[in-house]
Amino acid sequence: MAFLEPVMQQNFLEYASYVVVDRAIPDIRDGCKPVQRRILHTMFRLDDGKFNKVANIIGDTMKLHPHGDASIGAALVVLANKRYFIERQGNYGSVITGHQAAAARYIEARLTKLAKATLFNPELTETIPSYDGRRDEPVALPAKVPVSLMLGAEGIAVGMATKILPHNFVELLQAEIAILNGEDIEVYPDFEQGGLIDVSEYDRGRGKVKVRARLEALSEKKIVIREVPFGTSTESLIASIEAAAQKGKVKISSIDDFTTEDVEIELTLTRGTYAEEVIPQLFAYTDCEVSISTNLLVICDGHPRVCTVNEVLAEHVASLRGIIKRELELELGKLEDKRHWLTLEQIFIENRVYKRLEGAATENALSQEVYDGMAPFADSFVRPLTDEDVKRLLELKIRRISAFDKKKNRGDIAAIVRAEKHARGKLRALTKTTIAAIEGFIEDFGEPFARRTEIVSFEEVSKREVARQDIKLNYDKETGFFGTAVRQKDIQLCVSEYDFVLVICRDGSYRIMPPVEKVLLSAPVLHCDVFDPEKGAFFTVAYRDKEKYAFAKKIHIHKFIRNRVYNLIKGDGGRIDLLLDVAEQRGVELKYVPIKRQRVGHGSFDLSALRLMSPSAKGLKMSPKRVSKMKLLR
Repeated sequence: MAFLEPVMQQNFLEYASYVVVDRAIPDIRDGCKPVQRRILHTMFRLDDGKFNKVANIIGDTMKLHPHGDASIGAALVVLANKRYFIERQGNYGSVITGHQAAAARYIEARLTKLAKATLFNPELTETIPSYDGRRDEPVALPAKVPVSLMLGAEGIAVGMATKILPHNFVELLQAEIAILNGEDIEVYPDFEQGGLIDVSEYDRGRGKVKVRARLEALSEKKIVIREVPFGTSTESLIASIEAAAQKGKVKISSIDDFTTEDVEIELTLTRGTYAEEVIPQLFAYTDCEVSISTNLLVICDGHPRVCTVNEVLAEHVASLRGIIKRELELELGKLEDKRHWLTLEQIFIENRVYKRLEGAATENALSQEVYDGMAPFADSFVRPLTDEDVKRLLELKIRRISAFDKKKNRGDIAAIVRAEKHARGKLRALTKTTIAAIEGFIEDFGEPFARRTEIVSFEEVSKREVARQDIKLNYDKETGFFGTAVRQKDIQLCVSEYDFVLVICRDGSYRIMPPVEKVLLSAPVLHCDVFDPEKGAFFTVAYRDKEKYAFAKKIHIHKFIRNRVYNLIKGDGGRIDLLLDVAEQRGVELKYVPIKRQRVGHGSFDLSALRLMSPSAKGLKMSPKRVSKMKLLR
């Protein structure tokens, strides 16, 4: 079996790298996963201005994408619901309600104007053969907008995952302008669902955000949800509220969903509960508040790399400058070609070079006559004459020569010269040109993409603080049982599931425990109350040991192991006579055990003289004599 190990290692590495680079993680150059790039390229190739059936788009994309129609259809629907690059027609489901899109044969799509203006340029697109070698597909689209940050992305590869949140289109472009101007930037997520977002821990895409639904209290008894958090839908949100209500976390009598195009979920509260106390509970126990961790992982130079939002934007700005520079250079090349031809045409016709062709008998002779006739005017050429130019001049028709317009020809050449000068000026001021291009995108396409999610700062909702005090703990003196399953109510305490309860018994035993179903206590209860683990509890304890000697101490109970039994009295057989709040600075009257020839039967002790000590300490001896009884002095 040893020979299989290197084979398996190699195959696994190839599989892992394929999943990372060619499936799950977007590329930093165009912000697309391979399936998205193939869908957009296919739609551009099919584009004729009309809508195409999504089933047809899927079929054509399968010629480039070897992973089946289901993955292509799902990716296309997600891409279309982002609204940036694909215009929809038909039922594409809803990101708000969670409804699925109709079948691919019933819905149609086409590229938006934004997609056509910012994603495609065949002359600048590097291609490679598709998986079967029959077609070419783009390595990366020449994207002029930061696609990965606009769309967001989520993908799981081997040993890594990416989670990129969508951002606001206009804010991203404004941030790119700021980068070109050398200014600092701060860009935060924006969601189609709206809602509220706390970005205090976003850390430029490497931290987390908290997202909340937008709630409105119509009255003391009615709450309306107007917007849902990112990553949820009305269905999942209602399910989380119902689950919390069934567990008793929130008291809601009914949930009515009136959502159409806009979210409207109406919550009616039960008797005795009010909106101001229920809203924090909704944030604490339901999907009305969700925390989203981000990991901005992209493919950069063929390798996965964790970036910040600022780094991705800076990379895209550099890429955009390169794209605009190459476009201007291409434009200059085309203008030069056009001016070169118009100049040759002008010289060929105005100087009657074509007359030399009448005496030529062969094709080579024709070409030579053109070369010889054009040679005296070589100084006027834009670039040297080539065989291709000669062939094109020989193909000029008599009608074209006879209808030649000198004025129009010179006007066209002058217009081309001006256009070349303008393009060179743009190249010299490339930063300014890039800023102007971005501003043009904002002006042309920014209006529909106003910010939907409001940036706010959330106060932390503590589940402990908003938990309902609806768990009833009872104590039965006769049986000594304590807990939720005990019916006798000699002592009753109402707590929440997050509370701890401190129980101190007459024999000095005490324990700190969460709400329990049923537990047997060793002696009658002296103290039973909610315990705060952070602050602890302070007491003054006066007790007698089994030999009737009296002791007193001030204690602070704070360190504990839940459900463990501790003791305030050293040894067995003692009992606590007085358990007081530590603030009670009073005297204690002691009655001594009567013995022969004892002249003094009473004494006293001042509790204010005590100092704080450990709960397990023996304490200060109140009297050298044994005590039969003690009571507080008025």
